[in-house]
Amino acid sequence: MEWRDQGILLSQRPHGETSAIIEVLTLAHGRHAGVVRGGGGRRMAAVLQPGAQLDLTWRARLEDHIGTFTLEPVKSRAAAALGDRFALAGLSAMLSLAAFSLPEREPVPALYARTVALADHLGADDWALAYLRWEMELLDELGFGLDLTRCAATGSREDLAYVSPRTGRAVSRDGAGDWASRLLPLPPALLGQGPATPEELVQGFRLIGHFLDTRLAPALGDRPVPAARARFVALLARQSA
Repeated sequence: MEWRDQGILLSQRPHGETSAIIEVLTLAHGRHAGVVRGGGGRRMAAVLQPGAQLDLTWRARLEDHIGTFTLEPVKSRAAAALGDRFALAGLSAMLSLAAFSLPEREPVPALYARTVALADHLGADDWALAYLRWEMELLDELGFGLDLTRCAATGSREDLAYVSPRTGRAVSRDGAGDWASRLLPLPPALLGQGPATPEELVQGFRLIGHFLDTRLAPALGDRPVPAARARFVALLARQSA
């Protein structure tokens, strides 16, 4: 078995004395793991950096084997995160969440393109908002998307201000009524209404985090959402404060 593809490095871990097992998100083969011979050595350390874009060839005797990768670097994205604690935390959150949630060996071409674009955008002023929208797209890709098109109570498309924590549907201010305190605030930026303030970003990540915890994690065997995401949101909250 053999294929060639490009992918973004999600994670790596030591394997034996000199090798490494890496996970990549590829265009045509989805999230895929394989062994890199010599991947634990110094020469490969600069190549196997989180978020790196790689040209990959995977080989295995049988399709269900873990197989081995040979690779060439295409683009390093480490420079954008060096010296920037916020960028590094955001990149770690995105990569760990992708590795946690995406099904193995199932292509997700639209999300792959969005992930690569987001990694290339790292360090930009609006990166946190772009990442928040990526998390929304991730939920949608996995079948847990939110419905923010109209109010669940009145059917109106105007003045949407909340999301039901049970159904994931938007609710307007009029539709919320006395139930407003039990609903999750919906930042206007998630509706495409202008840039987000730091406070709105924190609200947005807490909103999406609720559904990662209550919908996605239970579907994956109740494994906890990666701690890297919580660290990123906590850092964002401290900056906004």
